[in-house]
Amino acid sequence: MFVLELSYTAPLDAVDAVLPDHVKWLEKQYEKGHFLASGAKNPRDGGVILAVAENRAAIEEIVAGDPFVTAGVTSYRVTEFIATKTAPELARHRQSVA
Repeated sequence: MFVLELSYTAPLDAVDAVLPDHVKWLEKQYEKGHFLASGAKNPRDGGVILAVAENRAAIEEIVAGDPFVTAGVTSYRVTEFIATKTAPELARHRQSVA
């Protein structure tokens, strides 16, 4: 499982100009089963996404396709972790430590 932390690298008006395309991209990732939760940080200087994929390379490829990235208005910090405990709704994403 991955925590994707977005940090805006441009003023909010530039971010907002790309926001509709970013939301469409988010929706596609939810449809594909890659994203479990997402939202803006408070204060609004970026966002956070909880994601799943087969490996880090797949997540990096997904992140590279974010319109925020292609427009140059955000940077990502990708943190991989092993989800050994989850809420019941996320049980299918639990992992065991090797």
